[in-house]
Amino acid sequence: MRYSDGVMPRRLACVLPEYSAVRRKLAFVDRLLPGEWRTVVKRLQNNNNGFTLIELLIVVAIIGIIAAIAVPGLLRARQSGNEASAIGSVRAINSGETAYASSCGGGGFAQSNADLYKAPTGGAPFISPDLEKADVSTTSKSGYVVDVNDNADAGNRDILTAANTCNAATAASRAMYHVAADPVSRGQTGTRSFGSDHRATIFYSYTAAIPNPIPSTLTDFIQ
Repeated sequence: MRYSDGVMPRRLACVLPEYSAVRRKLAFVDRLLPGEWRTVVKRLQNNNNGFTLIELLIVVAIIGIIAAIAVPGLLRARQSGNEASAIGSVRAINSGETAYASSCGGGGFAQSNADLYKAPTGGAPFISPDLEKADVSTTSKSGYVVDVNDNADAGNRDILTAANTCNAATAASRAMYHVAADPVSRGQTGTRSFGSDHRATIFYSYTAAIPNPIPSTLTDFIQ
């Protein structure tokens, strides 16, 4: 498929933020091996008799250089997308907990993904099906485990018994909750961990999961 001049770079730039850097590095490769590059391309175009071992090694080396340049950029783009999804998941949990507290838990919050997904009679679940199952690595969401738990704060307390919640939850609604979003493989599916609670502020860490309860000393949060 042919593209008019400038169309393909613009499309790639939308998908891969590192595209411009990759182009500069590829230009460097072309300057580094100008004679060999042009010789191999010419043979590919004009020679039907096969290639020498040296020419094949040059092709392999060029492919290796291109892969070494492109793969880290693709990995960073994937991690950025997964992190954006994790932030969205935590926000969805916070919104679901707010709706649950106001209409189902008597002012108290659900204590698990499963309880948030349980729909009241005649109503809809408070979170989506993918978030219900995202609390284990085998059914993680976009490379992140998103897990709702009881908040370990000493001031947490029961608000409404499980039997009295509008969706017959498995646990009582409580004054607080804790939600954590952690990469399945740090450095591969994502770099940062995220966490939030009844205050709805989303905190993050590059090195470890967000503690439960979230300490007042933690100051890195999403604006």
